[in-house]
Amino acid sequence: MEKVITKIKLKQQKSDFNYWQQQPYEKRLEALEEIRQEYHQYKYNNAELRLQRVYTITDLENLE
Repeated sequence: MEKVITKIKLKQQKSDFNYWQQQPYEKRLEALEEIRQEYHQYKYNNAELRLQRVYTITDLENLE
């Protein structure tokens, strides 16, 4: 099997908008989650996925 590569200009590229509009929302969300995970691995150098920390600042003087 021979590999075939086609080079086109960006403006000539077909839009995949109609394809994604025809897909069920579950498949669209699945694709979005895959993109999010790939971005997270790229951005944070394969850092372990964890919950974000939540900080609460409490004014101790006003608690009385």
